[in-house]
Amino acid sequence: MAHEVEHEAGPARVDAAEGSHTDGSHPWSAWRVVVWFGLVSLAADMVYEGARSMYGPLLASLGASALVVGLVTGAGEAMALVLRLVFGPLADRSGRYWSLTVIGYGLTAVCVPLLAVTPFVGAAGLGLAIVLILLERSGKAVRSPSKSALLAHVAGAVGRGRGFGVHKALDQLGAFLGPLLVAGVVALAGGVIWPGMLVLAIPGAAAMLILAMIRRRVPDPSVYDAAAAEPVPEPPAAPQAAAPEPAPELAPEPAAPTPAREQANAAGATRTSGIRGWVGDALGTQLPPEFWRYALAASLTTGGLVTFGIIGFHLTQEGIVPVAAVPVVYAGAMLVEALAALVVGAVYDRVGGSVLYAVPVLVALVPALALGGSLWAVLAGVVVWGAAYGVQDSTVKALVAEVVAPPRRASAYGVFAGVQGVFAIVGGAVAGWLYGRSVPALVVVIALSQLVALVLLVRTVRDTRRRAVPARTT
Repeated sequence: MAHEVEHEAGPARVDAAEGSHTDGSHPWSAWRVVVWFGLVSLAADMVYEGARSMYGPLLASLGASALVVGLVTGAGEAMALVLRLVFGPLADRSGRYWSLTVIGYGLTAVCVPLLAVTPFVGAAGLGLAIVLILLERSGKAVRSPSKSALLAHVAGAVGRGRGFGVHKALDQLGAFLGPLLVAGVVALAGGVIWPGMLVLAIPGAAAMLILAMIRRRVPDPSVYDAAAAEPVPEPPAAPQAAAPEPAPELAPEPAAPTPAREQANAAGATRTSGIRGWVGDALGTQLPPEFWRYALAASLTTGGLVTFGIIGFHLTQEGIVPVAAVPVVYAGAMLVEALAALVVGAVYDRVGGSVLYAVPVLVALVPALALGGSLWAVLAGVVVWGAAYGVQDSTVKALVAEVVAPPRRASAYGVFAGVQGVFAIVGGAVAGWLYGRSVPALVVVIALSQLVALVLLVRTVRDTRRRAVPARTT
């Protein structure tokens, strides 16, 4: 965890099972920290998922077309992902994991309630809404690599699949409650959207207060991580030519493949300083090959998953449900997402990455169902969308932590999200464009992309398993 937390927490280590420091103090247990992080996400998700449930109808009410909705929602997801290329390396190099987490959540807590202003500024309303949506999504980019790195330390003590899964389940409980809150307020306001945005200031404030409490009680979550407890060589302050003996330890043995975690640890021990190092971190130059194959597979599923902005636009433009009911539909999807994250997280700890094979299949089914003309078909598609999104946004991260060790984990999450972001904006634009022309063509394009994703994912999981065999037998 490095610079920021060392001043606050010192070198003490924690027994994760008992929740006690080796120096005699008593911090929270690992599960307690996971749950409180989940409560932060619960409150924050009430804010941005409550708002996101209405992005399609809100933008449409301000004069946006399907293409604009697709571009804005796709660009928002892209910014939430691509900008992690900057903030992941920034977190690893500065050690300011907590500061970036707080700033990111703060952007969400402020920008979403300000969407209530957009109907009152005339022609500038659409532009202001777009800016606020993109800023809110940028806040997720600022906080996510740091938050995931903090959580990965703690989840390492309880099982990363279960840790991320439980966190995601609490996260999605907020994603379920937020849209219901918005739906209730919009219904009471007679279908007017802006009061539903304004009320989200309350859970936003709650998220910031809970986060401040966790930071005070657990300034250094790395004490829960057995991998982080092992000493990792620090980069030298200046080149040291008279130390040839470490070189064989950093290079893989030709006769026996080095496990992915050891490769990542070695990469973390040889971090390059200066601008060149920053660029290298942002481009993931020292990340293992299986990481890149996996990132491409996951990005194809991200780009292929039609945004709920398009689905919400479809629901209102086709008159399938009234405006106030759209957040209720979204809330149902969030409940499915929470259950999927919890179940698949537990299954991941038992069977490994092969559980992720379901994601491309689910993504391919979404447009065929959710963009149909029947209410029941659309609702079935929304259920499938929620299941796909739940696995994609939770357990997918666990496999990243398996192939990349703590010294580069936030950077890896940033690179991973950056690749996903590029595909998200392309996928959003393509979905919005094809929706206005040919839904069957949209269904075919997404199905083909998911076939490619499935092939890449199968190969990645098989390679990761083969690489892990020597580590288990030594």
